Amino acid sequence: MAEELHLDTTLTKAEQYRQLLPQIEALTTGEPDLVANLANTAAALRQAFGFFWVGFYLVKDDELVLGPFQGPIACTRIRRGKGVCGTSWSRAETVLVPDVEQFPGHIACSSDSKSEIVVPVLKDGQVVAVLDVDSDQLNDFDQADQEALEQLMTLAARWF
Repeated sequence: MAEELHLDTTLTKAEQYRQLLPQIEALTTGEPDLVANLANTAAALRQAFGFFWVGFYLVKDDELVLGPFQGPIACTRIRRGKGVCGTSWSRAETVLVPDVEQFPGHIACSSDSKSEIVVPVLKDGQVVAVLDVDSDQLNDFDQADQEALEQLMTLAARWF
């Protein structure tokens, strides 16, 4: 696939995801490098939806360590159970936060972040990474985001 996305912004969010996910799969199929696949996935999501921040944190020892991302500089390390990312990791489930100010223990890498969704990448039943997506708008994520991003992280598990 050419390194160009074909996006129709007149579609609903769910339809846009249905259009985008096969393009990400085509872009990453046959590419064995984890960093390249994570980087292109973060870039594609940010380009498609204009999210404030999109990136991955990788499980290394007993921490999440910053991986490929798109957006402003970010927190480098997050402990298990801390913040939205660490909570998603410890629960091995998606955490959707409509207002980060209302999330106990939220780690504010940027005060511009208003809502967040974090989706774990599971490999052999273990969390190996999390996808973190932040918006500068309140309540910017919904069931359509959750379903599509969980589907995408099932694909991402193949890269690990």
